[in-house]
Amino acid sequence: LFDFKIILGKNGVPVAENFRLEQSTIADMLQAGQVRVRTLYLSVDPYMRCRMNEDTGSDYLQPWQLSEVADGGGIGVVEESKHDNLAKGDFVTSFNWPWQTVAILDGSLLQKLVPQLVNGRLSYFLGAAGITGLTALLGIKEKGHVTAGANQTMVVSGAAGACGSLAGQIGRLEGCSKVVGIAGTDEKCSILVQEMGFDAAINYKKGNVAEQLRELCPGGVDVYFDNVGGDISDTVISQMNQDSHIILCGQISQYNKDVPYPPPLPPDTEKIQKERNITRERFLVLNYMDKQEASVLQLCQWIQEGKLKVRETVVEGLSNIGAAFQSMMNGGNIGKQIVLVSQ
Repeated sequence: LFDFKIILGKNGVPVAENFRLEQSTIADMLQAGQVRVRTLYLSVDPYMRCRMNEDTGSDYLQPWQLSEVADGGGIGVVEESKHDNLAKGDFVTSFNWPWQTVAILDGSLLQKLVPQLVNGRLSYFLGAAGITGLTALLGIKEKGHVTAGANQTMVVSGAAGACGSLAGQIGRLEGCSKVVGIAGTDEKCSILVQEMGFDAAINYKKGNVAEQLRELCPGGVDVYFDNVGGDISDTVISQMNQDSHIILCGQISQYNKDVPYPPPLPPDTEKIQKERNITRERFLVLNYMDKQEASVLQLCQWIQEGKLKVRETVVEGLSNIGAAFQSMMNGGNIGKQIVLVSQ
């Protein structure tokens, strides 16, 4: 058994030295209700950066403990079971999966997966058919106020990431007439337009973002799916229409800084927001779990029909999960960042 531990937590940029791989043993015997699982896939996500601080800034996120095994979204296969509803060979998932090659878990905390729902692509349950897809879909439904036929323009920042790449497509499926993405490389922008059906994409590292936005969205912005915060968001907000809506999903540009979440807007931007009556409410997908089942089925249906295109960046080996996390925080992924632990 190999496991991955956190050995340093502080404000600043995560580095390889924050993580350590260890070899250890687990119990031979299962207790009643337990299962032994082999880990197949693990997810690394921006929110995990908050868990590297003693104060996560959130009441629903617990900090990772120093020299304890880290955890997050994971998928595995049951190898032995003493739980009535789980059998050997079942695929299962949890939001608190330990970063271990093998683990003994409480079966009642695991959710059984049906691979056919995602055309056999199990890792999709960590992304497009999991919490990431739910965040995109419910964010748009609950906070975006998208109305089919209303000729709305949506802008997505962090558009080539796990959530952004889905949000733009879902915005279109829900009725937006124009979808524009903002990403950090020409390759990402090309994928957004050619693969994922965005009308246009802006490389924020090239040229003037404000000018390009004005050109692409002459009628202004009605819905903004915000994954990044910071200067890019200030630029988008300055071009938003009266009574428009911000879906406050993430603020990855701010996660390495010791600031409250969501970070306050600069005074000029806040003035625009108030004068134009732009909604900007914190969005937390966990508050909408009563809609989880129906929403996951909708996401799976779109995947099966080819209406929702899914991209993953896969890194192999538990030993590389720290590097995968660092890369994801620096925009090295296209779509969902996945770690393949075993086949």
